[in-house]
Order: sequence, then structure tokens, then C-alpha cells
Amino acid sequence: MELVQQAVSWLNGVVWGPPMLILILGTGLFLMLRLRAMPLFKLFLGFKLMCRGREKGEETTGDVSPFQALMTCLSATVGTGNIAGVATAIFIGGPGALFWMWCTALVGMATKYSEIVLAVHYRERDEKGEYIGGPMYAIKNGLGKTWAWLGFAFALFGGLAGFGIGNMVQANSMAEVLESTFHIERWVTGLVTMGIVAVVVLGGIRRIAKVSASLVPFMCIGYVLMSVVVLAIYVDRIPAAFALIFKHAFTPAAATGGFAGAAVLMAIQFGVARGIFSNEAGLGTAGIAQAAGTTNSPVRSGLIGMIGTFIDTIIICSLTGLTIICSGVWNSGIKGASLSSAAFETALPGVGAYALAIALLIFTFTTILGWGYYGEKCWIYLAGRKTVLPFRLVWVLAVFGGAVFQLDFVWLLADTLNALMAIPNLISLLLLSPVVVALTKNYFNNLSQH
Repeated sequence: MELVQQAVSWLNGVVWGPPMLILILGTGLFLMLRLRAMPLFKLFLGFKLMCRGREKGEETTGDVSPFQALMTCLSATVGTGNIAGVATAIFIGGPGALFWMWCTALVGMATKYSEIVLAVHYRERDEKGEYIGGPMYAIKNGLGKTWAWLGFAFALFGGLAGFGIGNMVQANSMAEVLESTFHIERWVTGLVTMGIVAVVVLGGIRRIAKVSASLVPFMCIGYVLMSVVVLAIYVDRIPAAFALIFKHAFTPAAATGGFAGAAVLMAIQFGVARGIFSNEAGLGTAGIAQAAGTTNSPVRSGLIGMIGTFIDTIIICSLTGLTIICSGVWNSGIKGASLSSAAFETALPGVGAYALAIALLIFTFTTILGWGYYGEKCWIYLAGRKTVLPFRLVWVLAVFGGAVFQLDFVWLLADTLNALMAIPNLISLLLLSPVVVALTKNYFNNLSQH
């Protein structure tokens, strides 16, 4: 096991090195410039379209409503990355890591918009008549046979990455918090979660979408309100917290208390890595869910889908990060979800840790559901619909494994698979960017004529 961990650690260092950081941020910036910052200017339009898209309405070309598709995306992204991921980024990279998470999210809006536009534009129907799409289909139908290997690589890494980022990491964080807060044995958490996940995942996209549409708005609003209460308690510390974030985004953070210190490169590396882990902009996953949405317009789907990145990182991750820094526990030496828990407990003694544990339970559960759908579609692409039932069964069993495995290795493996999954997607985004620009221009030209 030690040899495997060393090998994965080496690979992680390679795939999350400077070239990968440049590729992720560079692709997002390139797309943002090509779109003339449209995702930023049309953010409120995205929210408006989301509210209109709560029902299928007249658009019948899809399996779930646009709102349900967005909630499925958010169910997969709003998870342990928003609580444990942010805490880990600050624990290793210092307060400056939060700044780089913001940068990743801002340019990531253009990345996610483009991913969804291509996924919907190039989607297909499978043998059951259900819509299916994502980077693998955009590559196959947009780039042709020459690039077929790239679509295969995405589906393979996506099918494997899901077991890390979307399953075992989530179950692991859930088990850790329940053990430390409620003294519940990890194997008990694993068994109970496994049973509940089975009931939903075995029902397919419609059941996942319905559960997500019910839970996600409630969990996001609840977590935001809880964080705002904490920040209201520490309102006088907020300016100093922002000063720390901006200062250590560009200058090294010295060792203090239980904090080991961090170079600027560490702040960038872990800020970007955890930002991607949280909002998934660049992974291509959002397009898989949005391709099942009822829509006749890829651009409309993209506008709705891109706000997921804003909600996930600019709002939820920021609140977690500010809570950790303002509470003064960021340099205590505590790491992972326990650091976030300590921040809430410091502000709300006797209540904070329990409230965060409940939030994390809902976050991680919905992420397992959303990623179950993503992983399934990747395996369908690789080997057809005959993989559906075997995948769902293995997916359910993996929840138990995630609950009892070592946290550090699971995070390491998930990080590595994320990068391997992102590479083919980012390459395809750069190659197909003219299609995104053309579809966007046509949509807004037609809009202005009506």
C-alpha cells in the first residue's frame, strides 16, 4: 500500500504541476476573452433563466427540467470540497489559497459555460431514447475520428475519477465528521449511507434529479444563513481576513501557531486544485447533466449551468474560508473537515459543530448522487448500457469503502484523477472554442431581433 501511495503522490505532483495550473487558468481566461466576458455580464440573466426553467414548459427535448439539471450539477459540486476542500487549501496553502480559488471560479464560469454549450449541442439519444452528452460526445461529434482517443480518455478517467471525487471522498468526510461529532462508528455510517444511496441511484436520472431539486436549494440556503450568522459574530474581523487573503496570495505565509507556513506557489496550487475539486469547472461534468435537460438552446443551457460555479465557489466556498479565517482557527494545525467544524464551534459553542455536521451530511450525500449519474454516463460511453446495473452496484458498495479508508490517500487519489480527467476536456474546449463563440453570437443576435 505504501508503494501505491508513493506512486500516486509522484503522479499527483506531475499532473498538478505548473503546466496544469497554466492549462486550467489559461483555458478559462482564453474562453472568457473569446466570449468578451459575456459570462460575467450575463450572470443575472443566468439566474433569471434558471427561475423560468423550474418546469419543462414548452421545451420538451430532454428528460428533466433545466432547474433540475442545474440542481443535479450543484448536487455534485456542492459537497465536501466546500467544507473540507476549502479547509485543506487554507491548511496547506494559507489564506492566500482562497484568492486563487476565486480566480479559478471567475474564469471557470467561461469554462463551464463552454462545456455545457458543447455538451448540449453535440448530445445524442441512447438506446432507451434518453438524451446523453458531455465532453466525450462533444469530442466524438465535434472533432471526429482523429480525436476519438481523447473522448475515450475523458470517459475512462471520468468513470474512475467519480469513485474518488464523487464517492469515496464524500463518504470519508461524512464518516469523519459523524465519528468526531456524534461518535458514530465509520462502518455504521458506511452501511446506512450505502442503503440510502442505493434507493436513489438505482432509480436513474429522474429520481436523482427529483431528490436533488428538493435537497439542494434547502441545503445551500441553510448553509449560507448559518455562515452569515458566524460572520456577523466576527464582523469586526472581516476586513483583516480579506487583508490576509490578498496579502498571502502574492507573498509567502510565515509559520505561525500550528500552521507550517506556505510559499506562494503552494497557495496557487492548492487554491486552484481545491477550486476545481469544488466547482468542477474544467472537468466537463456539468455538461453531462445539462445534456439531459429540456432545452432547444445550448446557449440557454450554458447560461443556466454556469451560475453553478458562482454559487459553489464565489458564495459557498468564500463563506467557509472567511469563517475559518475570521474565527482564528486557520493556523491551529487542525486539517480537513475538522478545521471547518472547529471554526463553526468556536463561533457557536455547543451548536456550531453539530450544525456543520448536518450540513456536511446533506452536501456529501447529494454529491454521491450527482456523481453517480456522471460516472454511469462515462461507462455507457465506454461499454454501452450493459454496464449500467454493474456500475450502480459497484458505486453503492464503494460508499462503504470510502467511509472506512484513510482520508489522506483518498484525497490524493481524487486530486490525481481530477487532473487526468480535466486534461482531455480542456484540450477539446480549446479546439472547439470557435463553435462556442458562433453559437453564442447567433443566440444573442436572435434575442436582440425579438
